Amino acid sequence: MEIKIIEHLKETLLNVINNPDLDVDIFFKAEDNTPYVKVRYITEEHNIHEKEIDIHPEYLNMDTNEIVNFVLFQIQQFMEEIDSVEYGGE
Repeated sequence: MEIKIIEHLKETLLNVINNPDLDVDIFFKAEDNTPYVKVRYITEEHNIHEKEIDIHPEYLNMDTNEIVNFVLFQIQQFMEEIDSVEYGGE
């Protein structure tokens, strides 16, 4: 069941995120098989920023849309951090 949720989550995220400079994928940590979303963003200056968003096991009991909203919020925060660092918050 967990794999189905993860696959659905990945498919939904890819459909929602429409940014060619943003790469999103789901991986599993080797030590405990916990899923996480890895977000990679490449700026116009070719700087690479990465973030890992853990999907705790209790999140897998939530509705997929709730998980997607959580991950999208984390990605939005990540993009704001990049904007602040790269462009001084413009």
